[in-house]
Amino acid sequence: MSRRARPRVLISAHRGGAGVETSNENTLVAVHQAVEMGADYVELDVQRRPDDSLVVLHDDDGRLDAVRFDDVVAALGRTRAHLDLKFGTADGAAEVEAVRRALDVLGPGPHVATTGRVATARTLRAWADANGSDLKVGISIGGTVAGLPVLEQVRRRWAELFPWPKVAASHADVIAAHHLLAFLTLRRLARRRGLDLLVWTPDHAVLLRYWLRPGRAWLVTTNHPGLAIRIREQHGG
Repeated sequence: MSRRARPRVLISAHRGGAGVETSNENTLVAVHQAVEMGADYVELDVQRRPDDSLVVLHDDDGRLDAVRFDDVVAALGRTRAHLDLKFGTADGAAEVEAVRRALDVLGPGPHVATTGRVATARTLRAWADANGSDLKVGISIGGTVAGLPVLEQVRRRWAELFPWPKVAASHADVIAAHHLLAFLTLRRLARRRGLDLLVWTPDHAVLLRYWLRPGRAWLVTTNHPGLAIRIREQHGG
């Protein structure tokens, strides 16, 4: 009896993958490039400004040249969106509104929204289920611990390696993990619990060859989607 073929790994272009400095013009150019090269998803780092406006900008440092959220969403066309919510509110209402605005204009999904906040993930999952929205909700695992006391760094890294309490509490259906954490423990956790695995952000060809083998992940986010697409083709994807 032959083994059932494993599904190909999908590719998400991080920041469009164009390798250019973030600006209004370049962000939209990068998104168009990612769409044209055939990326399955484009990741948008969604920030919320003090005036409640939504922008797309990686590592918000207060710059005013960030592109409007609605303009970037419109540029996606029929390409699916990965909305990485870089902000959080107490009740999750602003996050839900951001996702709703995107889904109202995007093409067929499933689209995915990720957050590091358990309460936000729960709110998004409940909202999507109640409204029949074609949305996957991911809980993000991994992040910088620079500047923290050594014991706190160790505690956080240990919690990231074994995060099932956080994942379960979030009601997420996707684990969004740094590729090293995914390799060490989280790929097995996702498989054991029947959850999709989103891996970020492998850029080197060696890492991409590993993660793009069919069945190793659901979605790989990379700054080099063109390279990722070529490698996937070599795997027969």
